[in-house]
Amino acid sequence: MTAEILIVDDNSDIRNILNDLIIDAGYKTRVAANYNQALSEIDKKIPDVAILDVKLDKGDNDGIQLLSHIKSKDKNVPVIIISGHANIEMAISSLKHGAFEFVEKPFDQARLLNFISRAVENLNLKNLNKEYENKLFSSFDLIGNSKNISAIKDQIDKISITDSRIIINGPSGSGKELIARKIHKKSKRNNHSFVILNGALLDNDKYELELFGEEKNDGSISYGALEKANKGTLLIDHISDIPLDIQSKILRVLIDQKFKRVNGSNDIKVNVRLICTSSKDLQKEIEIGNFREDLFHRINVFEIIIDPLNKRISDIPLLVKYFSKKISKNYNIKELEIDEDDSYILNHNWKGNVRELRNLIERIAILQPDSKNKISNIIKESLKIDNFEEKVSENSLSVPLKEAREKFEKEYLTIQLKKFNGNISKTANFVGMERSALHRKLKGLGIKEFN
Repeated sequence: MTAEILIVDDNSDIRNILNDLIIDAGYKTRVAANYNQALSEIDKKIPDVAILDVKLDKGDNDGIQLLSHIKSKDKNVPVIIISGHANIEMAISSLKHGAFEFVEKPFDQARLLNFISRAVENLNLKNLNKEYENKLFSSFDLIGNSKNISAIKDQIDKISITDSRIIINGPSGSGKELIARKIHKKSKRNNHSFVILNGALLDNDKYELELFGEEKNDGSISYGALEKANKGTLLIDHISDIPLDIQSKILRVLIDQKFKRVNGSNDIKVNVRLICTSSKDLQKEIEIGNFREDLFHRINVFEIIIDPLNKRISDIPLLVKYFSKKISKNYNIKELEIDEDDSYILNHNWKGNVRELRNLIERIAILQPDSKNKISNIIKESLKIDNFEEKVSENSLSVPLKEAREKFEKEYLTIQLKKFNGNISKTANFVGMERSALHRKLKGLGIKEFN
């Protein structure tokens, strides 16, 4: 697809020179002769690349204002600023506002074309990366046969057909966003936007702008997450990190079903499904005064709780196999032969949860080891933990043989039970014991049977 370049300059000679030059280079063009024309062209359709003169008919910084307007709509659009009144301050200002390049008039045509070519390449790369990430993420499934994951899959099926507000609670990296995406995909809103607002990553002065949008003095509009998600789903990630004053405004939106943009005077009505995530216990956050109780009751129509990975060990082998196949395919390499029952993997604490496991598999794929032994070494080095057998040996050296044997058996059988999600028959078959004998052994060691 041929890139489209928006040219904005109040000088007709320069505008025509740029237009002919860029068309000859194989690009499409649109032109604007003043600020209002430029604003209209931007609002009509975001260009692939914009070339903006700094001084137009409205003032000395028209180009900078248009730059900010473009970035508010799509931060990835490369903008080249040109000026016949260039100085260091102006160049710095334009770059601070997100300009791709700053070019002085009169400009060298070959140099400008090079900037345009780089800008188009930069945009294409970002779009490809975004497309790849979206495909990769959306293609991931919720993998596991533990009680926790099985229950969540059932919950997704039931709540996706409703518009109920949802809280997804779980540690970082456990898959909260994935669950939210699955709910959206299965819902009647799946043909509309899925928008994410990350409460943990915003500066305090950015919350309102990102959430509600802004009406600027020049008449332009910057749309916030609520409007972008209209008829779709808005995910507020890390809602517990949002300041109390913004929490109250979110509550007001949920009550009134309308809001005003920053500096706006008209009510905006939107139809949005709200999903929130938190890695903190919101009840405790309420008790210490960090979260509004009335907002909690508004958003907590339905709660999904996802356990940390180290509490659902039976899911780990399935995840290893799944990611090995998925990531190998994405990297177009032979499927990785990773031992799903590797003791290093099963006994790792997984503080980063599923994300940490996925990153480990991707790291192995990048390095492309040609043997199981090399894969094992990468795992050991990456996880930096002691082998299970080594840990047991070290712990057993300082105790009598009988106690050491019991300790080993207890640790070993507990791990195997978790691995098989509490299934006695599968555990017995794996460890080479009769089912009844395993029952007696578990009782003798004081291991509670679970599932």
